[in-house]
Amino acid sequence: MHLAKSLKIKLLLCSFIPLYLNSSNLENILSEDRLKKFELDEKKVIEDSSKLRKDWINPITYTYSKVDGQTNDYEKSVIRVDQPIFKSGGIYKAIKYADASEKYSNLGINIEKKSLITQALNLLYNIHKMDLEIEKTTFILKNAQIDVQRKKEQVLNGFLDTSYLDNAILDANSAKKNLIDLKYQKKELINKFNNIASGEYEKFDLPTFELVSKEEFINKNLELLQAQANTNTKYELKGMVLSKYLPTLSATYDYTRNHSSTTIVDKETQSVGISISMPFDVRTFNDIEATQIDYLKSKLELKNKILEEENFYKSKLAKIETIEEKIDITKDDYKLYNSLLDTIMEEKNAGLKTTSDVETLLNSSKVKELELKIFKLDKQIELLEIYAKLN
Repeated sequence: MHLAKSLKIKLLLCSFIPLYLNSSNLENILSEDRLKKFELDEKKVIEDSSKLRKDWINPITYTYSKVDGQTNDYEKSVIRVDQPIFKSGGIYKAIKYADASEKYSNLGINIEKKSLITQALNLLYNIHKMDLEIEKTTFILKNAQIDVQRKKEQVLNGFLDTSYLDNAILDANSAKKNLIDLKYQKKELINKFNNIASGEYEKFDLPTFELVSKEEFINKNLELLQAQANTNTKYELKGMVLSKYLPTLSATYDYTRNHSSTTIVDKETQSVGISISMPFDVRTFNDIEATQIDYLKSKLELKNKILEEENFYKSKLAKIETIEEKIDITKDDYKLYNSLLDTIMEEKNAGLKTTSDVETLLNSSKVKELELKIFKLDKQIELLEIYAKLN
């Protein structure tokens, strides 16, 4: 009861500590080609958004025509401008839509980049965790081998049945196989890490993360920011579509130049004018209603996403609490082994215990020490998943 209470106080205090890193730039973990790809993605977003902002500007058209006829030959050039200067709010909405789309796309790139950084860091944590697991299993194997030797002596002296020795041998072999598997898993993790990292895993220090408050997690959540940007984009698109079916005021300009020397018409003509247009389309209502539905859907998606992220945070908090409890239990075990080790050492010096008894307890103490380090890495991996979602 006391443990659970102190744990809740500890988590409550650390929930108000901002997330920090002991590494200045986590992007450096990614290879140059991976970073270059994200850089190109960002440049493309800038160009696409710039194009969107100019979509309301019509192109200037140039037409050249030449006719060789039996009775009439002519050659002329025509330059025409038909530019909307008022589209019932459509121009303003087009620019706002471009801004919203750019923000949405940039957030998508940030999410993708953060996901890849998180993947690299997750692999890095698990490689270091695998080192600890290998070391831990090595001590377990040492104890198993000591137990085999002890059981062998007891069987030969008639104190134990051979089945006890068989079980001890099986345990030792199981530890050996487990050690082989762990070494293979480490190689596999390293190969995956090398696919996306800028160097060997030994080059990188493990960053340290702390828990953020629920409010900060929600306010800085990349997926929620993108969902909100999506809602804003749908809202501006709704205004654009509506303006498409409202009156448009355009300025027109025509310039014609006749190149034929024999023509009877003027060499050059120019005209400037104003035109008002408004489309009458049977699909108008359907088009407007479809964009309105898309906008309402995006608002619901945002609401659902907020609920999902709140529950994600709760799940991670519960997992971290579980790991903290395991850490506290392992600390108690470690202290117990150390106190027993002192007693066993005294009994060995008095001739009451053997060297193998001391070695067994020492190895068990090392196992608990390594378990503590493994649990701390497990906690960092959970905090990493929270970091992965923050802007």
